[in-house]
Amino acid sequence: MIRSFLAWTVLALALVVLAGASHPLAQAPAQAAKAQTPVFLTSCGQSPGAVTVGVFLRRLKMDYDLKETGTVKDLAAKPYKTIIIVTGSSLKGMGGAGVSIDDELSRAGALIAEAKKRGIMIVGAHVEGMERRAKNAAPGDNSDEMSIDAVCPKAQLLMVRKDGDEDGRFTTLGKKFNIPVVFYEKSLELNTVLKDLFGK
Repeated sequence: MIRSFLAWTVLALALVVLAGASHPLAQAPAQAAKAQTPVFLTSCGQSPGAVTVGVFLRRLKMDYDLKETGTVKDLAAKPYKTIIIVTGSSLKGMGGAGVSIDDELSRAGALIAEAKKRGIMIVGAHVEGMERRAKNAAPGDNSDEMSIDAVCPKAQLLMVRKDGDEDGRFTTLGKKFNIPVVFYEKSLELNTVLKDLFGK
C-alpha cells in the first residue's frame, strides 16, 4: 500500500511538472537581444541626453554616429545595426535646431519605420530623469511625454535612469508592450548598461 501511495505521488508530481512546463507563465522571460555596432544615435526632442549617451559610446570605443537631426537618408548612408533614440524635449534645443516638437515626432517616426524595414534594432533611452519629464515642464507643455510616446512603445529595448520612472511610466510601457526595460541608478552606470547591451 505504501508503494502504491508513493507511485501515485510520483505520478502526480510528474504531471504537475509537465503541466507547468507547457504553461506560458512557467516559461522564463525572453532575454533581450544583444545590440550591435555601428550605432545611429539621435534624439526625439533635441534634449542633451543624446550627447550624454554619445560620451559613453565613445569611452567604450564603439562605432557610432550622433545625428541630432538625423533623417532616413542619414540612416541609409551606413550599414547601421542599432539605432538609439533618446527621448525628452528641450525648447532651447529645438529652437536652436529650428524645429518644433511636431517636426521631431515626424522625424523619429520616419526613422523608426525605416529601421524596422532594414532590420535595425531600436533602443529607446531616457537618461535625464524626472527633469526631462512633463512633471517639471512649464504648464501645458507635454512635449516630453509626446516624445516618450512616439519612441518607447516601438522600441525593442528601453534604457531608463530609474528616477525618471518615479511614476512608473516606463515600467508600465514595458509591461504593456512586452519590452525589456533596463533601469540604472546613476548616470555613470550607463557605461555598464551599454557595455552589457553590446556584449563588450
